[in-house]
Amino acid sequence: MLLRKLLPLSLAVAIGGCSGSVGTAGGESTADLKKVPAGGNNYTLFETLQVRPLAMTPNGKTVVACNTPDNRLEIFHVAGNNKLVPMGSIVVGMEPVAVAARNNNEVWVVNHLSDSVSVVKVSDDGIAAVTRTLLVGDEPRDIVFAGPGRSRAFITTAHRGQNTGDGYDLQTAGVGRADVWVFDANNLGAPAGGARLTKLTFFADTPRALAVSPDGLTVYAAAFNSGNQTTSASAFAVSQVYDFAHGGHMPGPATITLPTPAGPLTIPMPPTGLIVKNIGGHWFDAYGKAYDPFIKVKLPDLDVFAIDASGSVPTPKANGAFAHVGTTLFNMAVNPTNGHVYVTNTDARNDIRFEGHTPGFTSCTPIRSGVKA
Repeated sequence: MLLRKLLPLSLAVAIGGCSGSVGTAGGESTADLKKVPAGGNNYTLFETLQVRPLAMTPNGKTVVACNTPDNRLEIFHVAGNNKLVPMGSIVVGMEPVAVAARNNNEVWVVNHLSDSVSVVKVSDDGIAAVTRTLLVGDEPRDIVFAGPGRSRAFITTAHRGQNTGDGYDLQTAGVGRADVWVFDANNLGAPAGGARLTKLTFFADTPRALAVSPDGLTVYAAAFNSGNQTTSASAFAVSQVYDFAHGGHMPGPATITLPTPAGPLTIPMPPTGLIVKNIGGHWFDAYGKAYDPFIKVKLPDLDVFAIDASGSVPTPKANGAFAHVGTTLFNMAVNPTNGHVYVTNTDARNDIRFEGHTPGFTSCTPIRSGVKA
């Protein structure tokens, strides 16, 4: 409570994770400021990453924010002069990370730790109530509404968890690890945890971000921890490729000189492994040497998937998988004018060695198949 009373009541406070019910915008008395929690109270902070923590109702009158560490949804009224007036808060599931407004009086909250979605009714005066809790797959992350009349909720989840009702297939070859659950918002079904319309599984790791085309008929889902088609080559493979036995050496110093009491001692560098990358169906290190005889795995790198939301049941789009977007993909947005999809991401360069500029070391510029990257 103290944190909420000391900080200004603004949108930053709502996102930041203050606890308790919404305070007032006025000053607080000295007695209020002395309400400090007793020492020794245990508190677990999971530090779950927020994905879509803010939403505004279509009429622009209400803003809702995920208060992730306090397991609440904060509700604000949009007043004149672009001011946000706190209206109240409501407890949802554990670690809410995303929220989307279905209409002016209904918002859906994704609870990462509870593996659930809270359907919240919000009145114009800020009174809120959870009217339904939907059980989904493991660690849901994002939610959007799309399809005919934008009446379908799409939710990204990991391909595991106790709420799926599906058979265990985590060790089945060729089965994807990225799920998108779809609910018909107009017909959630009789079961307590809701009845999904369908579940789509994609050949990628845990998904995170979702985005919708301007017409609402295409949904884009992105893997969170994707890859960049790299793997490790053993020291033996490196020695064979560079033929150490015949005097060949990997780029870099073949020896190292160490100071000793008896004087400098020069010793050969030990053989080491390398990170290699699949380029055009072949495995290369950063110096352009091929490792195909030693690397027998295939590593797909599909990152973003397009879903057709227009039919009676959403389905993956033909040729709708996009590769090599990034290694770790965070959030997505669609340009409302031209429909172009933008993905915030990081792209790992782990196949490039950090060799520095010491004389005798190779240049940091990578060479792949004879072409500078």
